[in-house]
Amino acid sequence: MNENIKSNIWKLYTITALERFMLFIPTIVLFFQENWLNMREILLLQSVFSLWMILFEIPSGYFSDVLWRKYTLVFWSILWFFWICIYAFSYWFYWFMLAELVLWLWASFISGTDSALLYDTLEQIWKTDDYKKIEWKMSSVWNFSEAIASVLWWFLALISLRTPLYIEIFIMFLTIPISLSLIEPSRHKYKNEEWVFKEILKIVKYSVHHHKEVKWLIFYSGFVWASTLTMVWFIQPYFSLVWLPLAYFWFMWWLLNLSVWLFSLYAHKIEKYLWRKKSLISLIFLSFLWYILVAIFQSLWSIIFIFIFYFVRWFWWPVIMDYINKIISSNMRATVLSIKNLFARVVYSIIWPFIWWIADIYSFSQAFVISGTIFLTLWALSLLFLHKYKAL
Repeated sequence: MNENIKSNIWKLYTITALERFMLFIPTIVLFFQENWLNMREILLLQSVFSLWMILFEIPSGYFSDVLWRKYTLVFWSILWFFWICIYAFSYWFYWFMLAELVLWLWASFISGTDSALLYDTLEQIWKTDDYKKIEWKMSSVWNFSEAIASVLWWFLALISLRTPLYIEIFIMFLTIPISLSLIEPSRHKYKNEEWVFKEILKIVKYSVHHHKEVKWLIFYSGFVWASTLTMVWFIQPYFSLVWLPLAYFWFMWWLLNLSVWLFSLYAHKIEKYLWRKKSLISLIFLSFLWYILVAIFQSLWSIIFIFIFYFVRWFWWPVIMDYINKIISSNMRATVLSIKNLFARVVYSIIWPFIWWIADIYSFSQAFVISGTIFLTLWALSLLFLHKYKAL
């Protein structure tokens, strides 16, 4: 059985590769604009996506804990396929809005479940010490897949910005049979003793009130995730701001994602050297440094600073996920991870429109400085409490 369940690892690698093989991402903003959406409508779509996720983020994690990790991922893959089909054949704002509603449901079902299934699988085969290493490899696969996709995008986009979406339909369909072939790990399932929403509330209360270490790890990771998510949407406008020709967008996207593979070669050594406390502090310093550098320097050569952002975005996830997984039990693992992701989405939904408003009214430089200052304050606060409760 242990040998069979090991196959979950390579299957999760494959699902990650297919999921991140997004041929349309390098010019998604331009695709929206080509279909007559202005920046206000694009921002509205993203805000709706983040806010709607609040409704299903935690229930989907609870569903995974109470029932099956495997079938949660199967449902996720079907939604993913359905979402890309809507996008590929949409031309108007309200159709894109429908696609976003499917997307938030999709994102809520993958959120926490994939990591929980991976950790439960490793727990069953007594390999939990390998979790961080595998998560880093997963990130490497993720970004390598995006790098290859960005190269293919250049050829497909010469036909039209919509052509990559048509190819994407076939790629996303492949995730369905792979998800069906996953093996459900043996674990303690969460037992319903009361009404569903009462049980969910009980786990939320445990995570953000009773267990102080989990609480402040959730807050810290939420602030880091929100900061990186905010910057993802600044990258393409930043390319335009520094006069990078559109023909080279794909190359930069490829180079940035390829850099993650190089980072992955030394990740375990860096984390082993820094340990928990220095790792968490270093992530704050590098994130703030990135915001300030791109605020001061806005020339073609300053694109090099984006590599700092990609290192932070890639490095923090396995570190935080490993810390949290080690201190929570398997019967509520996906729910707690969903709470963590939900908190990040809420912070992002509040801050991101505000930062874009500053960029529109004033300048990108001021938006970068203000967002960097806001996140630095939130990071420092969460680290102080982690230190207070001896989590560092």
